[in-house]
Amino acid sequence: MTDMLVKLYDLPLNWSFIQEQAARGITIRKPIGPEKHFIENWVRSVFSDVWASEVDVATNHHPPTVFISTEAGQLTGFGCYDATALGFFGPIGVAEPYRGNGTGRALLMACLLDMKLKGYG
Repeated sequence: MTDMLVKLYDLPLNWSFIQEQAARGITIRKPIGPEKHFIENWVRSVFSDVWASEVDVATNHHPPTVFISTEAGQLTGFGCYDATALGFFGPIGVAEPYRGNGTGRALLMACLLDMKLKGYG
């Protein structure tokens, strides 16, 4: 896949996807410090060591540059930015049973809107 440029200044500040996911029982949020190793281990086991390393970088930023999705306290997905390089989105992953319900899109939008709020163009 080739890199894509996204005009964040054209992206409306619409966070309604948070409520849409909540209606499905999915919470989209930034993790807190004590969850760092749990998230990294989950990403490593479900996806790859490489993505777990990028989650490590994203969780070490202050504030973190990662969003997670959970259902009933269980991790279901994640999305990062500023992990590989500043201004880059990714990686993103949603566990197989949770795909197809908009969770990946919600994680993407959370990251892009967070980047916009930080001043990325």
